[in-house]
Amino acid sequence: MISNKRETQNLAIGIFWMIGSLASFIGIAVASRELSQSLSIFQILFFRSLVGVGIILLFVRTLLPEIRQTKRMMLHFSRNVVHFGAQCCWTLGVALLPLSEVFALEFTMPVWAALFAFLFLGEKISRARMIAVFASFAGILVILRPGFEIVDPASFIVLIAAIGFGISVIMVKILTKDCSPAVIVVWMILLQLPMGLALAIPNWQSPSLENVPWIILAGITGMSAHYTMAKALKLVDASIAIPIDFFRVPLIALVGFYLYGEVIEAWLLLGALLIFGSNYYALRSEARNKTI
Repeated sequence: MISNKRETQNLAIGIFWMIGSLASFIGIAVASRELSQSLSIFQILFFRSLVGVGIILLFVRTLLPEIRQTKRMMLHFSRNVVHFGAQCCWTLGVALLPLSEVFALEFTMPVWAALFAFLFLGEKISRARMIAVFASFAGILVILRPGFEIVDPASFIVLIAAIGFGISVIMVKILTKDCSPAVIVVWMILLQLPMGLALAIPNWQSPSLENVPWIILAGITGMSAHYTMAKALKLVDASIAIPIDFFRVPLIALVGFYLYGEVIEAWLLLGALLIFGSNYYALRSEARNKTI
């Protein structure tokens, strides 16, 4: 009885954290879109990291002992070069494409992560995961419809972002053997701050007072999106969390429609369902195999 009550509580709290994750990812997309009208992509990423530093300072006493150990610094640096590049591409996509298309194409990230895990870590690709790979590529074709419509080059930029995020996931997986998730995030902020600043300086635009709320929102949601997702996955299975996460696509489509007048296309939703459905199928299949 107590066990069932605890499971119910964990489920409710996990769903709460997932709702926080949805709100965070939508918040960072809207903030980035608003900031892109007056600031460069590099400035947006710099200010996001700057706000992140302020958040880190609130917890620095707890994290300082592990930070001082400076484990796997070359891997931290390499991972953040890749992740920073992916974030540049993603933010550029947010500025140029319908928000729903950016989110739909971003959902191909698990496919790229599986492929790179196979290539670099020697992990096997299951039959279900292979089906997900081909179905995801079919979903991409449904969304972009090459030959039927002119494909926006920005769509390929978002796919590059998804590939970069996939590589980053593999690097994080290696880092977690020696570093806590919190410290991985700390080094992400500290290393990407100077990267953003160095690239922003040549075309620096002074932010206005109107930019400040969006900068704060981008910085907070940039960290809270991953934190809330991690908290949710500690409480509920991925098979519950991932379907909730997919609601990002229709929700951001509605946000794009009401805020920016973006058209909600049936082809995009169909392609997104193909990408999500195939990855969800692979996830459930792999989970079942582990329990056998």
